[in-house]
Amino acid sequence: MEQKLIRNFSIVAHIDHGKSTLADQIMKMTDTYDFRNHQEQVLDDMKVEQDHGVTVRSKTVRNIYHAKDGNQYELNLIDTPGHVDFHYEVEKSLSASDGVILLVDATKGVQAQTVANYRIAKDNHLVIIPVINKVDNQNAQVDMCEQQLYELDESFLEKDIIHISAKTGYHVDEVLEAIVKEIPSPNGDVKQPLKALVFDSHYDAYQGVVAYVRIIDGQVNTNDKLVFMNQNVRFEGNQIGIFNPQLVPQDQLNPGDIGYIITGIKDPSEVRVGDTITKSANRAQEAVAGYQPASAVVFAGIYPKDADFKDLSSAMAKLKLNDSSIEMVEHVSESLGMGYRCGFLGMFHLQIVRERLVNDFGMEVIVTAPNVNYRYTTTKDDNFKTINNPSDLPDFADLKVVEEPINQMIIETPSDSVNDIMALVTKHRGVLLNMDNHNQMVRLTYHVPLAEIAFNFFNQLKSISHGFATYDSSFDSYQPSDIVKITIDVNYSSVEELTFLTHRQNAFDLAQEIVHQLKYVIPRRLYPMPVQGYIEGRVVARVDVPPLRKNAAVSEDAKSVSKKQALLRRQSLNKRKSAADAVQLPQSVFDAILNIE
Repeated sequence: MEQKLIRNFSIVAHIDHGKSTLADQIMKMTDTYDFRNHQEQVLDDMKVEQDHGVTVRSKTVRNIYHAKDGNQYELNLIDTPGHVDFHYEVEKSLSASDGVILLVDATKGVQAQTVANYRIAKDNHLVIIPVINKVDNQNAQVDMCEQQLYELDESFLEKDIIHISAKTGYHVDEVLEAIVKEIPSPNGDVKQPLKALVFDSHYDAYQGVVAYVRIIDGQVNTNDKLVFMNQNVRFEGNQIGIFNPQLVPQDQLNPGDIGYIITGIKDPSEVRVGDTITKSANRAQEAVAGYQPASAVVFAGIYPKDADFKDLSSAMAKLKLNDSSIEMVEHVSESLGMGYRCGFLGMFHLQIVRERLVNDFGMEVIVTAPNVNYRYTTTKDDNFKTINNPSDLPDFADLKVVEEPINQMIIETPSDSVNDIMALVTKHRGVLLNMDNHNQMVRLTYHVPLAEIAFNFFNQLKSISHGFATYDSSFDSYQPSDIVKITIDVNYSSVEELTFLTHRQNAFDLAQEIVHQLKYVIPRRLYPMPVQGYIEGRVVARVDVPPLRKNAAVSEDAKSVSKKQALLRRQSLNKRKSAADAVQLPQSVFDAILNIE
């Protein structure tokens, strides 16, 4: 395919606005994929994507389109996620694209991730094609959506916004024509040394790391001697090819092509997304400018449940290969053993990682209660230190200042939900900065502690507004706050994984809730176990986990009082002997705590 006939593009939108359905329709109209048995959402092939009905990872597919001008075009589509937690996947996809389709649901209008993805595309200087989907729905508000798009970008006034139904295929051919006419062909010189940007990857048990690449300059052939420029890792390209959407081998990839290179590398840590591949013999002078690594928002511990730590280590390394936004460092827990302290982009991201470990690697894990970053100074050191593990916070007597991350949050909601939403945000320690009207919607701007909105805030907002409110949140600054540490003792032993940081005004109630919740989920023993919550060295909550008592029966219904009392004395003795034993915590303990609001 001539370079001038290649188009590399992505589809971006808010979650559930129809990206995957439009991708399916494009593949149908270009005869790329044989849709048998009414199969849908072809690019969402992971079990977690099918279970949740969302796109988690970006997928790539080459389509051959016969345009109205008589030419045959190569359309490389990179599908993207829409959930707020996976904006990093969007950034990776757009780094390999020359244009985007900005898709808006006609029944919902421009929402938070619509705006966020639009900004990413603008920052990458990409051509943006506005498209309104689901125009055949009886609840469609096409005029409202067009007005919102005009307010988002005045340049949309100069072009026709395409109205489609991705489900039925209505006017999708106009989208294909717009891709051909408006999105530029890729730049690149085949005579220059090879430059291939690695924008994604996955691990194959037999073939090693499979790198997803966009060829910027030069060309690559099968069995070429190659090298990762930043990692300086040499390998041989055993197989190269394209996505259709399965891997289809090719003899050569040229400038502008989107494809894959099977590296044969068995150590996932040697390959990094954002690196540049070049030839060993004729190396490029400079690597392609990559993109910034994602910043974790939520932190939690992951420990193997029944498997060996080596198995978890191998699974996490392979998972990180195609989800480079995960941060992880080894950590040893007294009660859970060897594991990892991990950073995630949000709670949904954490949930997806947990499910992928089970579905993709057969790895049952225990995930501890999540938390966010804090930073502090001590009476002996004025330099700020950042922590993501609550147990690392020094004793309260040594602390000087504790700061928590504050986000600026913009909520847009219908006027009838304003009072309830303002009450919700105030409950989460939000400070109102501004309130104004925006296109028949009320826009509220707040400063809110990240710890208050990172876990269950989005679901509460959707519930109160009946799904009509949207919000966009971004980090603003660290600010001093009256943060205290809640320490939980079980059977007189401190449990590191049950340590929490929270604001003082919430601390007492939270400690009470946690301790009383633990009474019902901690596995019982043959003796009562006290569970105590401490704040600044003082016990503020306590319950006793009731014992499992044996039936000291001599025969069927007759009971022996002496034997029963002897049993109770042994249980008391066991209590004294095992007070320092490590407490084994099942996943249900952390799940119960996560449900505490």
